[in-house]
Amino acid sequence: MSGHSKWATTKHKKAVVDAKRAKSFARLIKNIEVAARTGGGDPAGNPTLYDAIQKAKKTSVPADNIDRAVKRGSGAEAGGADWQTIMYEGYGPNGVALLVECLTDNKNRAAMEVRTAMTRNGGSMADPGSVAYMFSRKGLVVIGKEGTDLSEDDVLLAVLEAGAEEVTDQGDTFEVVCEATDLVAVREALQAAGIDYDSAENSFVPSVQVPLDAEGATKVFKLVDALDDCDDVQNVFANYDVSDDVMAALEDA
Repeated sequence: MSGHSKWATTKHKKAVVDAKRAKSFARLIKNIEVAARTGGGDPAGNPTLYDAIQKAKKTSVPADNIDRAVKRGSGAEAGGADWQTIMYEGYGPNGVALLVECLTDNKNRAAMEVRTAMTRNGGSMADPGSVAYMFSRKGLVVIGKEGTDLSEDDVLLAVLEAGAEEVTDQGDTFEVVCEATDLVAVREALQAAGIDYDSAENSFVPSVQVPLDAEGATKVFKLVDALDDCDDVQNVFANYDVSDDVMAALEDA
C-alpha cells in the first residue's frame, strides 16, 4: 500500500472514514490473492504472501477474510479473480513524476479511471518509460514507534548486516530502505532482534525529488487523493518532497 512519507504517497492527516477503510481492506485482500496465486498458499515458503498477510493483520483485516483470500488465490477455493498488475506513468502539478500501480481484472476500466483522475486534477499521462527511469525498485520496511523506545541507531544496528541501505526517522515511524532482493533478510533481521514492524514490501524510490511549497503540495495531494480513490489503483509513487514546515502549515489551514 502507499502511505510512506518519502517514497510513496504521503498520507496527510485526515479523518478516517468507513469507505477508505473498506477500500484499504480490498487492496490488501487483492495483494494476498495475487501472492498466493503466484507463489503458493504457504506463507512459510512464500515471502511475498507472508508480508502481504502481515500487513493485512496490522491493518486489522479480519482473519477469516485473509484465510479466504489465500484459499482463492491458491485455488483451494473458487472465486479468485484474474488480477493483472499495470503501471501507468504521468506528471502532476509542478512537474512531479508519478507512477500509478494498478491491480485490476479490467485493463480498460483501470486506464479510464487513471486518465480521468489525472486530467481532472492537473495531471497528464506520460509514455511508458518516460517517468519510470526516475525511480528504483527497492525494499521498504516501515516500523511504528508507538509504544516503543526504539532509536534510529537501534534499528540500524539490527538491519545493517542484512543489507539495509538507509534508515530514516519519519516522525511516527522509521523507514528502512534496501535492495528489493534483500527485503526478506532485512525483515528477518528485525524479527530476530525482536523489533516489530508495520509493513515490508517492494516500493519505488525516486532518484530526484521535487520540492513543493504549500500551494504546489495542495494541488499534488488533490491529484494523489483522486488517484487513490480509483478502485483499481493499489499504490501511487511520487517524487515530491514536502518539508515539515509546509506540512505543518497545511495541517493548520
